Amino acid sequence: MIPINASLKLHEDEVEERFVRASGPGGQNVNKVSTAVELRFDVAASSLPEQVKSRLRTLARGRMTAGGMLVIDSREHRTQARNREAARARLAGLIRQAAVAPRLRRATKPSRAAKERRLTEKKRRSSAKRLRGGPGPGQD
Repeated sequence: MIPINASLKLHEDEVEERFVRASGPGGQNVNKVSTAVELRFDVAASSLPEQVKSRLRTLARGRMTAGGMLVIDSREHRTQARNREAARARLAGLIRQAAVAPRLRRATKPSRAAKERRLTEKKRRSSAKRLRGGPGPGQD
């Protein structure tokens, strides 16, 4: 089980991991050992609630394939185990973020005093800009 938060957990079989060779630091090790992790998560077939799935799709739009798979690539560490942990942590973070429902915005209107302040400031700026101009026509 991969813990997401107190109420959400993912089954291990919902996450598919593939190990590939990574570029970057590691010397000869880079050419021999597959340390980079490509984590694939099928959002549609997962056990997540439907609202979380839809928010996750919009949140991770750039990492989604045409088939609806979420792909997370981790190659920042030199060991397979640490890259695997990093990829799983990133997936858990994305799901945790998608699990939080956005607050609904309640429409409000500006107060009368706020409207007055806006108009007063607008008049002040207007007069300051008007005074910046050079002499008008016929004023040499």
